Amino acid sequence: MADIFRITAPCHFGMEAVLKREIYDLGYEIDEVDNGRVTFTGDGEAIARANIGLRTTERVLINAGQFEAYSFTDLFDKTYEIPWDKYIPADASFPVVKATSVNSKLFSTRDIQSIVKKAVAEKLKKSHKVSNLAETGVTYPIRVNIIKDRVLIGIDTSGVSLHKRGYRQISGEAPISETLAAAIILLTPWRKGRTLVDPFCGSGTFAIEAAMIAAGIAPGLNREFTSMEWENIVPKKTWYDVFDELRDQVNFESDSDIQAYDIDENVLKKARLAAKEAGVEGMIHFQRRDVKDLSHPKKYGFLITNPPYGERLEDKEKLPAIYSSLGNAFNRLDSWSAYVITPYEGIEKDFGRKATKKRKLYNGMIKTDLYAFEGPRPPKKQRNEQ
Repeated sequence: MADIFRITAPCHFGMEAVLKREIYDLGYEIDEVDNGRVTFTGDGEAIARANIGLRTTERVLINAGQFEAYSFTDLFDKTYEIPWDKYIPADASFPVVKATSVNSKLFSTRDIQSIVKKAVAEKLKKSHKVSNLAETGVTYPIRVNIIKDRVLIGIDTSGVSLHKRGYRQISGEAPISETLAAAIILLTPWRKGRTLVDPFCGSGTFAIEAAMIAAGIAPGLNREFTSMEWENIVPKKTWYDVFDELRDQVNFESDSDIQAYDIDENVLKKARLAAKEAGVEGMIHFQRRDVKDLSHPKKYGFLITNPPYGERLEDKEKLPAIYSSLGNAFNRLDSWSAYVITPYEGIEKDFGRKATKKRKLYNGMIKTDLYAFEGPRPPKKQRNEQ
């Protein structure tokens, strides 16, 4: 019988419900939902499916242990109690690649890393009955997260963060990550068959993620993961089988109307290249267009966008005009909905209406809000046809 693991998937704060729904859709039971992460139960196949298939998590961790620690002695002793030999072979490398600490008595991340490393090493030497650990084999990276003295120690099955799908090489100013873009899209009522326009497309992330959702392209199909080398946890055949199954689910016959505009032709060239790398260039209409010229003949569409933030002082002065143009364009679109992520607080004034909902989010290190201006639902007959 396959080993069963507790698996923790971190996500953007405020997007836990979206990730939870994704995990349910993969067929796994949720153990715990906390701020910025969802924990579920699964075997080695679940690790493969989560890495390849989840759109909104940053990485997939084997939850090796959770406990409270108020001193470095606590941290060492409770880390030592974890059955590390269940996960890490005798010859494996096991770097403690990152530690974070928030509102905790243990705040020196360097000391946290050092103590966890020592505790794991001592336990592995005892369990594998060796005096030295060569660490010449496969790598099992360890991550430590402490919030309010509550410790989570995870083994990172992903490696490079899962927001790196492999299609975007160059980003513009204040880009939105692939995982956050996907989470925002999944948070809205948009689905394949309905119109989606991003009038400030930048590197094209919203449009590309929407096209991948519409075509059923799993986000991790074109990349590798650290745990692909962990045959003691996820056999090679499992990876091959999951990749094959998810590739078979791709369907480019979606009739989705996905459009992406920007006023910078050089930016559009990069966005088109990224769409090509993602395999969805045929599903997106890219066009050089100013937001003030935005129009669309269809009803019940969606504006989903990440407009300029005005990070430099001279750019900040232009924001009212930019958001006013966006608001005017949106108000001309009969029955549409708009979802705008921005730190700019004058958007409701420039749109001439209050947002239906407002949700606090971080885009990288920038504190933003997701403003939802929801339009009417399409008639039931039309919804059923879409």
